[in-house]
Amino acid sequence: MTKRKNLWLKIRKFFRKKSQNKFKFWFIWAIFVLVIVLEYTTPSEFVFGYLYIGSILLVNTFSGGKATLKVTILAIGLTLSNLLIPIIQLNNTATIANRLIATLALAVTGWLSYRTRHYEEAIARQREQLSSQQKLASLREDFVSTLTHDLKTPILGAIETIKNLQNGHFGKITPSQAKVLEMMARSHSSSLQLVQTLLDVYHNDTEGLQLQLQSVNLATLTSEVIATTIDLAASRQVYVAMKCADSDFRSHFWVKGDPLQLQRVLNNLIANAINYSSRSSKVDVILETEGEQNIVKVCDRGLGITKEELPHLFERFYQGASHRQATGSGLGLYLSRQIIEAHRGTIWAENRSPQGAIFGFSLPAILPTHPV
Repeated sequence: MTKRKNLWLKIRKFFRKKSQNKFKFWFIWAIFVLVIVLEYTTPSEFVFGYLYIGSILLVNTFSGGKATLKVTILAIGLTLSNLLIPIIQLNNTATIANRLIATLALAVTGWLSYRTRHYEEAIARQREQLSSQQKLASLREDFVSTLTHDLKTPILGAIETIKNLQNGHFGKITPSQAKVLEMMARSHSSSLQLVQTLLDVYHNDTEGLQLQLQSVNLATLTSEVIATTIDLAASRQVYVAMKCADSDFRSHFWVKGDPLQLQRVLNNLIANAINYSSRSSKVDVILETEGEQNIVKVCDRGLGITKEELPHLFERFYQGASHRQATGSGLGLYLSRQIIEAHRGTIWAENRSPQGAIFGFSLPAILPTHPV
C-alpha cells in the first residue's frame, strides 16, 4: 500500500512539473507573439523590440544560459527584420538608428543574463562542494575521534591491569613473569603512543599545529630527552652521547619554540636511532651552530637508508622496502616534519659514512632574552 502511494505521488509530481514547464514555455512565447504583432502592425518608427527583454530574462530564469543566447539572437533578428517587413525602411536613418540601439540593448541584456546565470551556477556548484567537504570533514573528525577512543580505552585498561600485576595486587610474581609483564607494558605503551600520534597527525593536517612558544634551550631539552631513553638504550645495549665542539654550548642553543613539541621530535629521532642501531654500538647527538641556525643531528650506526627512500622518509604513512623503514608506522617522521616546519625550521635525513644514518633539524637561533 505504501509503495503504491509513493509511486502515485511520484507520478503526480512528474506531471505537475511537466505542466509547470509547459506553462512557462507558452507564457514566454505569448510575449514573443505579442511583440511580433505590435512590431508588424505598426509603423517601423515605433520600436517595440525592447519588450523582448522580458522574454530574455524569463528564459534565463527558467531555462539557462544557452537558451538565453538563442532567444536573444532570435529577438535581434525579429527586431531588425521590421526594417524590411511589412515595408522596407532602409532609407530612413532615424528608424535604422533606433532599431540598432534596440538590438544593442537586447544583445547586452542577453549577454549579461547569460554571464549572470553562468556565475550563479558556478557559485551554486562551489557551495555544494563546500557543503560536501564540510560534511566529509565532520564525518572524518567523528570517525577519528571514535576510532581513537575505541582504541585507547582497551589499551589504557590493559596498561592499568599490567601495572596492578607488577605491583603484586593479584599475588606475588616470579622474575620471569616480571620480565614478560615489562615487555607487555612496553608494547602497550608503544601502541598507545601510535594511536596518539595518529590523532595528532590528523588534527595537525585539518586544524594546523598550535604552538605554545617560549625561549627554549635545545641543549638542556636534548639532555632531558636522552635521560628518558636510558631504559630503551640499555635494552638495546646502545650508548647515547651528546656532543658539541663549544665547551660553553649550553649558552648558545636557544630557540623560540614549543618545548613539548620539540621534545616529541627529539624523542622520536633518538628512539629511532637506538632501535635501528646495531647492538653494543653508539648513538651521537650532535649540537652545532651555522650562521643564525641551531642544528641538532642524531647519528646512528645502523643499516643506513637507500637512495630511493631518502626523498620520501618524511611523507605520511611512508614505509620503505628496507628493514629500517618497514618496521615503522610511517607517522613518527611525518609528525616530526609537521612540528619542525611549524617552527619555521628544516628537517632532513642523510646516510652516514661508513655506516648508519643521520637525522637532523635546524631552527632559527635567538638570544636567551630575545623577544617573541
